[in-house]
Amino acid sequence: MSDRLDMTVTRTVHNALRRELRHLAHAVAHHRPAARPDLRSAPGWHLFITALHVHQSAEDDALWPPLRRALAGRPLDLTRVEAIEAEHRALSALVDSITEVRTDTEAGPGLLLDLTASLITGLDGHLDHEESAVLPLAQALLTQDQWDDFERAHAHRIGSAAPRLMPWLLHGLDDRTITALLAQLFPRFTRHTYTHHWQPAFARLDLWGTRGEIPAALRT
Repeated sequence: MSDRLDMTVTRTVHNALRRELRHLAHAVAHHRPAARPDLRSAPGWHLFITALHVHQSAEDDALWPPLRRALAGRPLDLTRVEAIEAEHRALSALVDSITEVRTDTEAGPGLLLDLTASLITGLDGHLDHEESAVLPLAQALLTQDQWDDFERAHAHRIGSAAPRLMPWLLHGLDDRTITALLAQLFPRFTRHTYTHHWQPAFARLDLWGTRGEIPAALRT
């Protein structure tokens, strides 16, 4: 039986975050402070944390509140949503710590890499948890209008970041899926804009400062 609500956008965001976790893990594993700039200066880092903030803030503001209301009288299931919200807060705090940590001290570079490794592990587990424990509740209980409100909130938060964030999000997908997702999120933009302006500019970025080092299996 097909899903009642179309969660393609959410699953695409989750898969894009997982893809970048693999790239980030590779960059961390091969990081040499004397030979490479701080990973936080890489375009890939900025796109990654922007996408993470967009997605989680849209969920916090436009998905979890209606789901909480729909779960009135179901305390066990409500606890599942509260656990996901707690994971959001922990991941946000971890990102803040990574952003703020100084690298000009003896512990700095090592601490930065340790925190980044924790983010990789924590976010990977969080995405799995959300998909198994909470999205099925949304699928079963939310109305189409409530889900549409969430997706509009998601698109609104992407906003002016769309020219860089959309090629990042859609990287590696087939043409039919790209066209469908662009029409779903940004109907006012044409596929021509994406193909001839957004995607070529994105393709020139060395996302993690590892171009030429990342194995072929990780490039998509």
